[in-house]
Amino acid sequence: MTRAGATPAGRRKLRRALAAAAVDLFAAKGYEATTVDEIAAAAGVGRRTFFRYFDAKDDVLFANHDEIVAEMEETFAAADPERDPVEVACEAVGLVLDSYAAELDVSLKRFTLTRTVPSLRDKEVATVDRYQRVLARYLRARFTEQGDETASLRAAVAAAAIAAANNHVLRRWLRSGGQDDIAASAAEAFALVIDAFRVEEPAAETTVVAVMTTATPLHAVIAKVNAALNES
Repeated sequence: MTRAGATPAGRRKLRRALAAAAVDLFAAKGYEATTVDEIAAAAGVGRRTFFRYFDAKDDVLFANHDEIVAEMEETFAAADPERDPVEVACEAVGLVLDSYAAELDVSLKRFTLTRTVPSLRDKEVATVDRYQRVLARYLRARFTEQGDETASLRAAVAAAAIAAANNHVLRRWLRSGGQDDIAASAAEAFALVIDAFRVEEPAAETTVVAVMTTATPLHAVIAKVNAALNES
């Protein structure tokens, strides 16, 4: 018989079981009153097993954080290099929304806890910051490949905008109790970001031939050239 947590799927399942147990206990007893031993027992494991997965009890609410970061990196690696990098980054951060939507009960309880427990709120901020740094690293590399001399600055600003859009959609969905259409809201928010950072293709050069005599006055030359340009 395979021991729980002996495979990647098993470890993922156990991490989520610990997270679900923790959020239920925090909601029922309060964050401060809940111990690691109680969380471990509720998940059917021992204290030592808990600490193999988490450094402290405030880490347990963000159990799938590392998984999401890894999936984002996989999205970047598999992306078509011809695609708009901001579009790819928005798609990658959408994995965060998918994760929350997949565990509605845990997500709603975690939302309540992060608004009332300072240490959990700080942990959430640190989590969002890491997502943003992962986005900025990918965008900086892509913008540099495109020859953008402002790649670092543009990447930082774009990553911040993507993170802000993601947070807006997520909080709106959580405040609605999970009733808001998270996919539609995300599509609308990310479309705004993609449009804001889209690089317009330079217009094709147009050659204008104007035939005039050498006696044509300068103002007439300018007028005729302008008219030809407007027609092109």
